[in-house]
Amino acid sequence: MYDFIPDLSQPAGWMPIVFMGVMGLAMLAYVILDGYDLGVGVLMRRASEDDKDTMIASIGPFWDANETWLVLGIGILLTVFPLAHGEILGALYLPVALMLVGLTLRGVAFDFRVKARAQYKPAWNRAFFAGSLLASWSQGYMLGALVTGFAGDIWSMLFSAAIGLALVAAYCLLGAGWLIIKTEGALQLQAVKWARASLWFTAAGIAAISLATPLVSQSIFDKWFAFPYIVLLLPIPLTTLILLLVIGRSLRRLPVRLAQGNEYGAWVPFGATVGVFLLAFYGLAYSLFPWLVIDRIHLWQGTTSPGSMGVILAGALVVLPMIVGYTVFAYRVFWGKSTTLKY
Repeated sequence: MYDFIPDLSQPAGWMPIVFMGVMGLAMLAYVILDGYDLGVGVLMRRASEDDKDTMIASIGPFWDANETWLVLGIGILLTVFPLAHGEILGALYLPVALMLVGLTLRGVAFDFRVKARAQYKPAWNRAFFAGSLLASWSQGYMLGALVTGFAGDIWSMLFSAAIGLALVAAYCLLGAGWLIIKTEGALQLQAVKWARASLWFTAAGIAAISLATPLVSQSIFDKWFAFPYIVLLLPIPLTTLILLLVIGRSLRRLPVRLAQGNEYGAWVPFGATVGVFLLAFYGLAYSLFPWLVIDRIHLWQGTTSPGSMGVILAGALVVLPMIVGYTVFAYRVFWGKSTTLKY
């Protein structure tokens, strides 16, 4: 356990909880919103040249703004929890660097592919795929390292690498679900096949994290398996399993409907996948709270001063509604089916 009970009537007690909540929600929004466009980028490798243009069009108005949530989350970690920031970023220096390389490569490839001569366009498409894959795997590796408490042994590193692959599959599932909603015709049917291929590997990754998290910390184990928590928390894995089964059932039925021009239920794979992400996030947040680094740094340890947190909170109250506002506006304006890009 952490070494003191905070006074929640004082700013130094409740402000870190508020910021941890905002940081967690920002990372959740990033994983879902940027997750689907990273998934689309990974899936581009298996698409035709014409379909690649349509896939890019489906994420074009959104992908850059989606990364704003990552900046917000990391900004809060840096400014409010500097001790944890140093510990986490120090342990994750290499995967963070790889993620930034991947995100940069995506940005460069996105702009250059539309201006390059025809013979160079495939190369930029491959660069967009490579950047998407690298960023996705790096984020999964970081998640695995966080779950294992940044252990440096070979088995922990292999586990983190496997979780990286599982997150790539999860992003592909999200991306395929997005394409089912945003496209039509042969590409839409192909997206159903991609979603099927990604579904159960995603489920395996969720199961691996769920099993590993209680094993790395006795306190986390007690939070899940001590009575009556094991009964009260049982709906989380059960609901996750139900949603995975719903996705599988929907993907079996959709090809017949879509071939007939019937879009009923086209939103189910994406919506249910978002539900799975929400439940996985809730389970992980419950497991880790109040730790920023498992059994080493809690959220009241090494925070910035209450006065500084007050200034940051005032700024967050201004910035956060603006981010939510333009995100909602962008999705409202550009909703509907995507078509092939024309320049």
